[in-house]
Amino acid sequence: MATAGETRDGVSLTNLDQPLFDGADATKRDLVDYLDAVHPMMLPALRGRPLSVVRMLRDQPPFMQKNLPKYTPDWVESVALWAETSHREVNYALCDDRRTLLWFANQRAIEYHPTLVLAGDFTHPTHLVLDLDPPDVHEHAADGFAAAAQAALLVRQVLTEAGLDGAVKTSGAKGAHVFVPLDGKLGTDDVAAATRAIAARAERLDPALATTAFIKADRGERVFLDSTRAGGGTVVSVYSPRLRPGVPVSYPVGWADLASVTPADFTIRTVPDLLGGVDRWAGSMPAPQALPEDLIAEGHTIPIARVQAMHEGKRRAKARREQSD
Repeated sequence: MATAGETRDGVSLTNLDQPLFDGADATKRDLVDYLDAVHPMMLPALRGRPLSVVRMLRDQPPFMQKNLPKYTPDWVESVALWAETSHREVNYALCDDRRTLLWFANQRAIEYHPTLVLAGDFTHPTHLVLDLDPPDVHEHAADGFAAAAQAALLVRQVLTEAGLDGAVKTSGAKGAHVFVPLDGKLGTDDVAAATRAIAARAERLDPALATTAFIKADRGERVFLDSTRAGGGTVVSVYSPRLRPGVPVSYPVGWADLASVTPADFTIRTVPDLLGGVDRWAGSMPAPQALPEDLIAEGHTIPIARVQAMHEGKRRAKARREQSD
């Protein structure tokens, strides 16, 4: 076990006995030990991908860090990318090795959110991803996840009918992520279109369970099939801890096991033993695939959710103003 002033792989570890955050029931030492234990399995999902992290400093609210701080060691690999939203260049980390992961752990980086593209090829996503987000009506994460698991099976049915295959993992919160590995030949727009088409087809299978409605108020008690995680978008990494009570972990689940697990089964305390040194995410991932042309074509007829929601929001605001006049 680590001591308060230990050095690992050249990284000085500090304040290891401090509580991680309220409700974590864990210390910074537990976070460091967990990430060190799973680094052989976690690094393949991070390597070469611009990384954002969620940090939790003592007595401060959590925050998402994209731009590396000025005090970052010069051995941390990085890539500079232009961010349209903030109109500036952002220097993203590339977490390619154990040393960098340990440095992040010492910075109290709890969550790890890599992009779906590689830094060396920012125009061709390596995976198609659907983020299945259950409604807030469920008091317990287990209940929300049960609904997300049902929605994941709808997505799998659509994939099977389209001649595709994917892998599924818990989000580490109450949702689920379905990943479809791609052959790298399609650009972001076509992959995003295919993602929209898969979501729309899954919604049609069971509109009482699942919805593609981007506006939260329109979802009711249905699972949101979020098709917007494409290209430069990020998804929490497999094996990443989450900033939730008990520090759950995003963990791969077999399709046949979806109905029998809960997010609380997978935490920084349980996952190292469950893995046993085996990368179960890599083991569940099918070979890279080409997306069917009809799926892409259908998706291009479906409006981009965020854009559609923005226009709808403006329309509703205008209608409210007209009613009040």
